[in-house]
Amino acid sequence: MEFFNAFWVGGLICVIGQLLIDKTKLTPARILTGFVVAGVVLGALGLYKPLAEFAGEGAAVPISGFGYLMSEGVRHALSTDGALGILTGGVGAAAAGIAAAIFFGLLAGLLFRSSDK
Repeated sequence: MEFFNAFWVGGLICVIGQLLIDKTKLTPARILTGFVVAGVVLGALGLYKPLAEFAGEGAAVPISGFGYLMSEGVRHALSTDGALGILTGGVGAAAAGIAAAIFFGLLAGLLFRSSDK
């Protein structure tokens, strides 16, 4: 059942993104930013955690899960490090994902050449 829940919740998040692309004049960059901010806001309000527990990776993998991860990192660092945690918590929590994105982006840039169409 957890695979089914992950599939439909993740799919619903993707459908919302696709509807925003098709039905509005928002650019993909603005939609992406909106999903990250929505993840942060829902995480701060305590609404994303139950969704993440229910859907598992269906809620963690979409970009809104990145926003939730950052908000949880800030919350944890704020309780342990004080006000400095506001600046360091989000990046610390997402450090592995950020480092992997940089590494694989560099690797793809070195291995493949872009060409004009």
